[in-house]
Amino acid sequence: MTFIVRAVSFLIASAMLFSACAHAQSQQQSIALLDCTLIDDNAAYNDADINRIQSTRLLMISSALRDDLNQRSLFRVADNARASDLIASLQSTQDMSACNGCELRVARELGVTRVGVCWVQKISNLILNMNLRVEDATSGATLFQRSVDIRGNTDQSWRRGAKALVDLLAADASALR
Repeated sequence: MTFIVRAVSFLIASAMLFSACAHAQSQQQSIALLDCTLIDDNAAYNDADINRIQSTRLLMISSALRDDLNQRSLFRVADNARASDLIASLQSTQDMSACNGCELRVARELGVTRVGVCWVQKISNLILNMNLRVEDATSGATLFQRSVDIRGNTDQSWRRGAKALVDLLAADASALR
């Protein structure tokens, strides 16, 4: 008899936990995270190799940010491929990190509740600043905006900067609601 009571209790507890997890996941906000852009104060001095490396790093941290947001279950991250034509059109005429609301068009196209905009400002090979802004897709209100300074222009320093931004976002409960 005790075994049956324990088994029934376990099943009820499991069902309640599953229901709570499903409810929490349904309450989770969705986000479109645009690829990070670069503001390079020394772009005139770059050669083709530097430009290639920087482009690769931008894609690397864009992917790292999306992966980290997914793995930590902070947001349901949208696949931007569904809006690739719109994104390409917007990118051809403006900087996506400062386009005065064009990011909201991408968010609407993807049907998400949030949009994230990331940019890196390269002051020099020693001093870089990585930024992340999260906006409400309906109102355009900024819910989160932080930057981290990184020292050294290496893959490792860029990855650490991206992780630090997600750490800051994860610690800001108001940005995740």
